[in-house]
Amino acid sequence: QVQLVESGGGLARAGGSLRLSCRASGRTLGYNFGLYTMAWFRQAPGEEREFVAGINQSGGRTDYTDSVKGRFSISRDHDQNVIWLHMHILNPEDAALYYCAAEPTITVPARLPTDYQYWGQGTRVAVSS
Repeated sequence: QVQLVESGGGLARAGGSLRLSCRASGRTLGYNFGLYTMAWFRQAPGEEREFVAGINQSGGRTDYTDSVKGRFSISRDHDQNVIWLHMHILNPEDAALYYCAAEPTITVPARLPTDYQYWGQGTRVAVSS
């Protein structure tokens, strides 16, 4: 069983920054973290879950939804079994519950929630305008 735990959420001002982390554990992922495509999704109240950013197994290919391009960056650390979402410039529209997701059967980031098998519990991001 793969377990994902997000952290780093909180309250930031518009134009400010936050860095989210997703730490992976469990026997399967612990030995094979480099075989999983990883992604960040977010969900605001009353909205559908939305793809934010993804990164492939090697870390060499990334994908971002248009609304965060140039403002967010995703990265991974194989030694620590962690992926990061650096939110460099936050907008009020970025406020949401942010989820980490993992999937071993895809080799490039996918954008649908149903494409991912493993999920964390989420970390909340609030942005004051």
